[in-house]
Amino acid sequence: MNRLLIISILLVLGACSTNKDAQETEEKTHIEPTNIVSENYELIIPKKQDGFLILFPCFPCDAENTRTEFNIVDIASSNNITILLMNFNQHLWLSETEKEDLEEIIVNAVKQNDINTDNTYIGGFSSGGNVSLLLADYLKSTKSTIQPKGLFIADSPIDLLGLYENAQKNIEKNFSEPAVQEANWIVEMFDPEFGTGEAGLINYENKSPYFSKTNSIKNLSNLSDVKIRLYSEPDTLWWRENRQAEYEDMNAYYIEQLADDLTKLYGESQVTFIRTKNRGYRANGDRHPHSWAIIDEQGLIDWIKAN
Repeated sequence: MNRLLIISILLVLGACSTNKDAQETEEKTHIEPTNIVSENYELIIPKKQDGFLILFPCFPCDAENTRTEFNIVDIASSNNITILLMNFNQHLWLSETEKEDLEEIIVNAVKQNDINTDNTYIGGFSSGGNVSLLLADYLKSTKSTIQPKGLFIADSPIDLLGLYENAQKNIEKNFSEPAVQEANWIVEMFDPEFGTGEAGLINYENKSPYFSKTNSIKNLSNLSDVKIRLYSEPDTLWWRENRQAEYEDMNAYYIEQLADDLTKLYGESQVTFIRTKNRGYRANGDRHPHSWAIIDEQGLIDWIKAN
């Protein structure tokens, strides 16, 4: 009897020891990613690096807002994807100097933190998508040490003239206070920057990622070996009820045209227009089709890892 009791105790203790060892092994193998915060960005580096994702925020936003609105950091880290959350904002277009400055910030971050850039992707939401498109084209054209394999945008206002014309409509309709406020701001910023008439059209074409009036994609002409995803959620009912807007007034309208023109230039295998449905919600729970959330985070990571 005593012998059986001793054996039972040993078995229990052995099981506890085995469970404890397994738990300790699991804790040792789970290593938290390195997090680096600077004036220009937040950088999250996993132990192993299988990809590098650079993200640009919306117009008034920053890295912290991207973290809040886009649940990508934990998923990326668990899939060995390094993420660079940029603070660069308040830009719908880029000057050559701004492109150079952005490249320098990213290159320095890469060098200082030993980032593997073999599988680099760039993307952004709203105006951050405009920045992503123009910067990716610049990096390819200059043969930068940062060479993106893919890029994506989420509901970005890629046609600046279209954005301006829709702003004028919103002022005239005077239906939604947020829409009118944004419209007045756009007109006040664009009029002195671009001008009007023939000269104005040339300025819009020179600075826009896409210019639908002439189907111009000259600012995206160096992306022949870059995979492109264009996300938008054209919820016509929401836009009609909340902004009195039709499909032709939405970012999706111009993004779909861009997708067609890029496909003609680069081929169907390289360009994908992703029309989402009922995904757009802000972090506070508000329904809004103009949101980071229209992107399926795991789907995006799978796309990056498939390269």
